[in-house]
Amino acid sequence: MFTVKQLSKMAGITPRTLHYYDEIGLLKPSRVGDNGYRFYGDEALLSLQQILLYRELDMPLEDIKKIMGRRNFDVLTALESHKEQLYKRIVQMERLITTVEDTILYMKGKKEMSEKQLFEPFSEEQQAEYEKEAMQKYDPKVVKASNRKWKSYTKEEKQRISEEGDAAYREIVAAIPLGPASKEAQAGVDHWRKHMDYFWTPNPEQLVGLAHLYIDDPRFKANFDKIDPRLAEFMLVAVTEYVARLKK
Repeated sequence: MFTVKQLSKMAGITPRTLHYYDEIGLLKPSRVGDNGYRFYGDEALLSLQQILLYRELDMPLEDIKKIMGRRNFDVLTALESHKEQLYKRIVQMERLITTVEDTILYMKGKKEMSEKQLFEPFSEEQQAEYEKEAMQKYDPKVVKASNRKWKSYTKEEKQRISEEGDAAYREIVAAIPLGPASKEAQAGVDHWRKHMDYFWTPNPEQLVGLAHLYIDDPRFKANFDKIDPRLAEFMLVAVTEYVARLKK
């Protein structure tokens, strides 16, 4: 058995975090002593590992509680899922590193690089993964439906979809000097919005949520900054304007 102090030190979290997990019913101690001290056994340790792994994947605590509270929740199956998601993240990071290195060489005049190559790490397949998070994070039904939809497209269709996505971002970047309320910027946002239908159809609130994600999520912010440091903030204002017009 481990005390709160011992477990928090071992897991790299604060004692207050363990207390909070107990308060919200996410992680209960294995035993509470007569003196009120919490003690955690092996099963609790495995549960805490699951919680921290889900947090590494940016899942909200409320969703983690729902998932881990299911009767059919299986730790081994969850670990396999974590491994798959982490491998995907590694692959994406490697692609981003390669693109950044190539762009540096391109800007130094040492390498040719097309417009399409500048946007390759932001393929619609990867974009779909991010967009699902902004919709209903890790809702299994939504994720499976989106995956089925993507897999139903032919190779040629996927290529066309990817090119359309690249074009939408280029439109928005080109409209930055004109302002987020300009017809050019709003046309780019509309193109971006309609393009999502290839994967899922967000409601107005989800559109704004996704635009916030572009700023709040370090992965998104880093990606957009590589395109243009102004893009993430511009997207939020432009999308907010777009949604306001939809509601009129």
